[in-house]
Amino acid sequence: MSIKLSILDQSPVRQGGTPEQALAETVELAELADGLGYYRFWVSEHHSTAAYAGSAPEVLLAAIGARTRKIRIGSGGIMLPHYSTFKVAEVASVLATLFPGRIDLGLGRAPGADMATARELSHDGNPRFHLFPQQTQDLLDKLANKRYRPKIFPRPETNPDVWMLGTSPDSAMLAAELGLPYNFALFINPDMETGIIGRYREHFVPSDNLSEPYAGLTVNVYCAETEERARQLALARQLSMLRVVTGGGFSGIGPVEEAEQYPYSSQEREYIAQRGRHDAIGTPGQVREQILRLAEKYDADEITTVTITYDFEERKRSYELLADAFNLGRD
Repeated sequence: MSIKLSILDQSPVRQGGTPEQALAETVELAELADGLGYYRFWVSEHHSTAAYAGSAPEVLLAAIGARTRKIRIGSGGIMLPHYSTFKVAEVASVLATLFPGRIDLGLGRAPGADMATARELSHDGNPRFHLFPQQTQDLLDKLANKRYRPKIFPRPETNPDVWMLGTSPDSAMLAAELGLPYNFALFINPDMETGIIGRYREHFVPSDNLSEPYAGLTVNVYCAETEERARQLALARQLSMLRVVTGGGFSGIGPVEEAEQYPYSSQEREYIAQRGRHDAIGTPGQVREQILRLAEKYDADEITTVTITYDFEERKRSYELLADAFNLGRD
């Protein structure tokens, strides 16, 4: 089975680390991914949290584009309800002009923050999540230079590829209706029905943007030389997520030693097992098999990987081992 392999990076701030480190590591990781042969590199949008430094993906993408050569780069995603579609179209057009043929514009409906922050991001204090379908069509029309005065400028030779991102059937159906590629965030919603991408394909309407359906799946990946080490890396990340749901706050990932010494209750262990049941964890060969099974099970054309570790060198090594397992850059 042939499948494209990509990366979503969330610019994580480790415990005791700084946002400066996190952003520098994202740029360095993008350079590494470019050299290893990954297909695309996306960055996320989060607001008002100490755990992630990437609150302005469009700014980060400019830095990444300047330091990479061929890998596609993009937003995973821009939280469109916060913004003017005209401004988003301008930003995307500038990026596509700077880095021709390499820009993806992933769009999301979620706030990327708590609702108090979402109200601050809104121009009038009223988030417009219900207008997301209309905004998306409006943005597509602006990028296509249809029916609008003033026009979007600059006009890139190649428009960015617009993606629909989501965690629910609603986003899949909207992607199908608008004829857009679709990426489901399984790492956020592990309870995804296996048939969602199938329904997206069934209802897909060809468009000027895309003639045939194309679907991606985003999953957590922890790859190491030994299965034991990979599971240790995964546990450290799972503990950081556990603390969010148990009221401990989103304070960033801690070291493996802390995760191993934590006194988990039976309910907490059950939560971790359920939350991480689709994570790809293990040696390169094990992770390859798990990723290919997920792609087949969910009918995905592409797998986007998310790896967050306390130690940046282990994060890079995970991606190196994964690239080697899939023979990236050697095809």
